[in-house]
Amino acid sequence: MTRAGFVAVIGAPNAGKSTLVNRLVGTKVSIVTQKVQTTRFPVRGVAIEGDSQMVLVDTPGIFAPRRRLDRAMVNAAWGQAREADAVLHLVDAKAQIDVAKGAGTSADRKAQVDVDSIIKGLKTSGRIAFLALNKIDLIKRDQILEVTRILFETGVYGEVFMISAANGSGVDDLKHRLAAEVPESPWLYPADQSADVPVRLLAAEITREKVYLRVHEELPYAASVETTAYEERPDGSLRIEQTIFVERDGQRGILLGKGGQTLKSIGEASRTELAELLGRPVHLFLHIKVKSNWSEDRAYFRDIGLDFDV
Repeated sequence: MTRAGFVAVIGAPNAGKSTLVNRLVGTKVSIVTQKVQTTRFPVRGVAIEGDSQMVLVDTPGIFAPRRRLDRAMVNAAWGQAREADAVLHLVDAKAQIDVAKGAGTSADRKAQVDVDSIIKGLKTSGRIAFLALNKIDLIKRDQILEVTRILFETGVYGEVFMISAANGSGVDDLKHRLAAEVPESPWLYPADQSADVPVRLLAAEITREKVYLRVHEELPYAASVETTAYEERPDGSLRIEQTIFVERDGQRGILLGKGGQTLKSIGEASRTELAELLGRPVHLFLHIKVKSNWSEDRAYFRDIGLDFDV
């Protein structure tokens, strides 16, 4: 008997969803940065536990949307939650505790508002979710028990797990439980497949991660990356061309850096990781283009699987 099914991983921005999905899968399928709202579209990672195959859907963070792109991201997250066989709500427990003590940052307070919104959404949908309290390595046990009690009493959770996606504490128990939750079914993907993301899109996401890691303070959410050419060469290597879209001329200068060194550093980091992920040499060529309305481009929404008309 085998099992297979979809598990939607939802939560506020920066709760650690991508880190958790990568750990459950055992390899990198989602980009991880210190910026909130990094994940823009649902990413499917394939995890195996015994005879069970779980398709973990790393969803965009659920928050109060302002732009069209924000609305599309939140809509996609709730859409995955409605369709999945199981829903896992990941909560930054440390942020919850800091707010309760009056020591939380503005980001922590916003995260608490987002958590309350997600609880309300779960009540409306009638879905009973698994609750995973993340970052337990950063807090005391007596503090987390109080947070657990408050959240569990909302009535939208069937079981609670205390984990650290960063160091793996408690993740094996969570994985084992999710494996038992998915329905009896033939496996949906080959045993050696770890993700369901088009390679061109994955390559663009890796470069976007490197952009944010390198210039996250100077370039807040103002960039997107498109893979414009992906060619296998006779020697087995790959030739990849990508365009980084920014909204203003000044941002182009930030990405280039003095003598083009910033862009060169981004390209080297992305090329190294892509070569490791794809198992072959990669020749990566990056270009920068100013496009003030890239976040309102219907084609961009289509390419990453988001609904433009929301």
